[in-house]
Amino acid sequence: MSDALRAVILGIIEGVTEFLPVSSTGHLLLAERFFHLGEGSFWNSFTVLIQLGAILAILAIYFSKLWQVALGMFTNADDRRFVIGVLVAFLPAVVIGLIAGKYIKEFLFGNMWVICFSLIVGGAILLWVDELDHKPHEHDATKFPLLTYLWIGIAQCLAMIPGVSRSGASIVAAMLLGADKRAAAEFSFFLAIPTMVGAFAYDFYKNRAEMNADHIGIVAIGFVVSFVTAIIVVKTFLAYVTRNGFKLFAWWRVVVGTLGLVALALGR
Repeated sequence: MSDALRAVILGIIEGVTEFLPVSSTGHLLLAERFFHLGEGSFWNSFTVLIQLGAILAILAIYFSKLWQVALGMFTNADDRRFVIGVLVAFLPAVVIGLIAGKYIKEFLFGNMWVICFSLIVGGAILLWVDELDHKPHEHDATKFPLLTYLWIGIAQCLAMIPGVSRSGASIVAAMLLGADKRAAAEFSFFLAIPTMVGAFAYDFYKNRAEMNADHIGIVAIGFVVSFVTAIIVVKTFLAYVTRNGFKLFAWWRVVVGTLGLVALALGR
């Protein structure tokens, strides 16, 4: 299989799974392991670098709202408070990433058993939370209490374990803290912007010496594919979860995790 085709397939997986509560990292690592779509240090970096394409999809979809916040954060108290809230939610990931990021990537990212069990456990938790009658009282992702933003950020750190899901952890935390399903999902999108831009910048800086023209071209393919796919998925996802909740994604996690465990047990 050519590197360009690998980049397209992984870009589609990234774009489809990044903002769904199913763990994009888990799916990418499983695809690499079982279907040999990309192995080695470059492909490990590739899966991080193409996340920026998915982030640009969020910026495109919410451009008007985010531009309004950017213009108003120095003059409007609500806009300023939302920016502070996103930064507060982002801070725990920075701290944990600097302290333990190297070890997490070294010891957990290659462990398919951890990924599969994380998918199954995360699916069970998502099913449980989806069934709760939690009587949401927060309906606007830009107006959560600051302490809510902090707790969501702490919960997001669990996603450093591959298979947990960054969006899933933040959505579950937001719903347990009183957010409705749409607001919880939307804030997971907004929080992804600084989190994933930071991961992209760090990984690109760390591996810049290994990047050649061919590598940059492959990353560009995956980047564009993840961008286009993510735009389609995000719009569909918000409409779906508002009506139907997260059961479909919870069961998807359980099925994928179980199939992965079966494959591992069979020595695949």
